Amino acid sequence: MTITDSATTSLSDRWRDAPTPHTSGAWIARAGEVADILAVDAVERDRANQEPRAEVDLLKASGLVTLLGPQQHGGAGESWDTAYKVIRTVARGDGSIGQLLGYHYLWAWAARLVATDAQIAAVEELYTANTLLFGGAVNPRDSDLVIREDGDDLVFSGRKSFSTGGRVSDLTVLEGVLEGTDTHVFAIVPTDQEGIVFAGDWDNLGQRLTESGSVEIRDVRVPWSAAAGFVDKQFRPLAYNTLNVPAIQLVFANFYLGIAEGALETAAAYTRERTRPWPYGGADKQRATDEWYLLEGYGTLQSRLWADEALLDAVGAEVSELLHAPREELTARRRGEVAVRVAAGKLRIVDDGLDVASKIFELTGARATSNAVGLDIFWRNLRTHSLHDPIAYKKREVGDFVLRNEIPLPTWYT
Repeated sequence: MTITDSATTSLSDRWRDAPTPHTSGAWIARAGEVADILAVDAVERDRANQEPRAEVDLLKASGLVTLLGPQQHGGAGESWDTAYKVIRTVARGDGSIGQLLGYHYLWAWAARLVATDAQIAAVEELYTANTLLFGGAVNPRDSDLVIREDGDDLVFSGRKSFSTGGRVSDLTVLEGVLEGTDTHVFAIVPTDQEGIVFAGDWDNLGQRLTESGSVEIRDVRVPWSAAAGFVDKQFRPLAYNTLNVPAIQLVFANFYLGIAEGALETAAAYTRERTRPWPYGGADKQRATDEWYLLEGYGTLQSRLWADEALLDAVGAEVSELLHAPREELTARRRGEVAVRVAAGKLRIVDDGLDVASKIFELTGARATSNAVGLDIFWRNLRTHSLHDPIAYKKREVGDFVLRNEIPLPTWYT
């Protein structure tokens, strides 16, 4: 059974009578079930490039959408440490859906990053009780949305080149600048409204099912009371606000790792089942799994991914601890130290993941380049999203810390 079958409803009902997971390990196992379903026809769905509505329904039915939501509203109340591992696991089956889930977690947590206590409570009850998926019209490289005041309302207008989640999201995070000022305002609004117009133009090399196309925001009204972190029209900043970038950069690194793990698992299965031994090497090997160069190749690639996993797990535990600690306790220094660790983890998995996604072709053989096999999906997905921001700057951030003991200044990308 595949996600694109007419039996989609039975897929969503898969966990109807199953006990709700109550431990981190059980939630990661649930994510593994989702990944297995997605992996069956990931290539076909990627080629079709359709809105991933059934995939989002699957995420909702599994309970993963409300993993970080408060237990009193029906959420799992899990930690970011678990969330990072869940993102990675889902991405093993489908990198696009791992990205959608990871972005959702960040935007669902955005209220905690910048909002008032009352706003946090309202947003978390809304999305958790109703199992809503977040998207975001926030792209720092574009011109900011323009916000004008109209009485007690703010009115957002403009265009963004990328809006991950797009048409399959229930809630959209908007960000813009108040007209005539340099004041940035975040707000969460329902996606399904006339003023949010998606172009449906996402047709890129990889991560094709992330609904990351452009969007026009046409006079979307938000009450001042919904402006995140504002009290009496004044923003009340905390150092904790700046954790959004390290948190999402680590989201990236984890779905990169998931994609790379999926690539290696898929290639290894192909080699075991279909790759033929080379008959001219001087030894009459009966199976491809006896080939020394294949054993060496898989051993090298797997050891790199295990090392990346260990680093990302350690950094994930650090970031999770900060995200769940009292907001007032975070210092600029500690924020900078963890940002450097995130940068190190990201640059390692980008280099190693792309190497894995390329070298698997050498280990599977010429027949594995068939479009029907679909090994290209892993490289395309990794190559596409790893261009989000230049990896060279991540290396520089780590170098600055090592040689000068300097932490990166908070920006939209560090």
